[in-house]
Amino acid sequence: MNKKKVSLKDIAEKAQVSTALVSYVLNGKEKESRVGHEIAVKIKAIARELNYEPNYLAKSLRSGKTQTIGLIIADISNPFFANIARIVEDEAKKNGYTVIIGSSDENAEKSRDLIAVFLNRQVDGFIIVSSEDSEEQIRYLLDKNVPFVLLDRHFPDLATDFVSLNSFKAAFDAGSHLIQNGYKNIGLIAYKSQLFHMQERIRGYRQSLAENRIPFQSTWLKEIGFETVEKEIRVGIDDMLAADFPVDALIFATYRLAIAGLKYINSLGLKVPDDLAIVSFGQAEVFDLYYCPITYVLQPMEELGKTAVEILIHKLKQPDADKKQILMEAKLVARDSSRLKVKVA
Repeated sequence: MNKKKVSLKDIAEKAQVSTALVSYVLNGKEKESRVGHEIAVKIKAIARELNYEPNYLAKSLRSGKTQTIGLIIADISNPFFANIARIVEDEAKKNGYTVIIGSSDENAEKSRDLIAVFLNRQVDGFIIVSSEDSEEQIRYLLDKNVPFVLLDRHFPDLATDFVSLNSFKAAFDAGSHLIQNGYKNIGLIAYKSQLFHMQERIRGYRQSLAENRIPFQSTWLKEIGFETVEKEIRVGIDDMLAADFPVDALIFATYRLAIAGLKYINSLGLKVPDDLAIVSFGQAEVFDLYYCPITYVLQPMEELGKTAVEILIHKLKQPDADKKQILMEAKLVARDSSRLKVKVA
């Protein structure tokens, strides 16, 4: 036999107050209705005692809101995005929102499908880590006045709310750090992508060389396809090491590229940093476990995720508010993999 669902009326009868008063309290409006603190505490205690579960469907029909946020991340298998998803979910929950998460796997078609599914589920707004070739999807959301915030990646030609990393400065600092430690032939392995954050990492790297009067060599920059990372990493590193000006240091533009690169460097029998110094974007526990702790660019994940939620919720409450565009600074965590180069006598 099915147990009867507890209603507001049941709580009201036990608390000996009106159903309307119970509704105000359980919807967080006790201050607006000037409900006394003691009676509010009593109502909430009875609701817990009776295992009251709100009827979110009925509530959404009345308010036109579902209290849900659609979060689209680029790759759930990447620890950076997995952690961002957890932060967004925790922060949204504090504000009374449930997060529905989808991973585009760096695929524009999958991203488009996720947007369609979430719109069909009537999410109140989106937080999106954009994938390659997804600019038109963002234009569509703008045209439809759908509330959203871009996270980690944005399109400079589109006037959107976004929270991202200052990727140019982060890559510039990584290159400058290696140069200051005595490395001159510095390579960068990045993704083959027109996404702004990746192009900014390439630009920052090249600027660090230019400002230190180190002539850039075309063999020092390798842009790797998302689908062929393992193969292209091997070819790219071989090419860098066999060039007229072989690299003595490498910057990896993402965590995933660093892991693939370090695996291959190990297979070649090269020692870090004696043969090759390393700096990577993205922090991960595996960098602590490597025999030579890896220098990395610390991205402010907590701030990125929390700020994205704050901006979206503000946008949901005030749709006409000015757009917020925030670039956050990274911190270079210097460790043994990029230590001062020992000069050969």
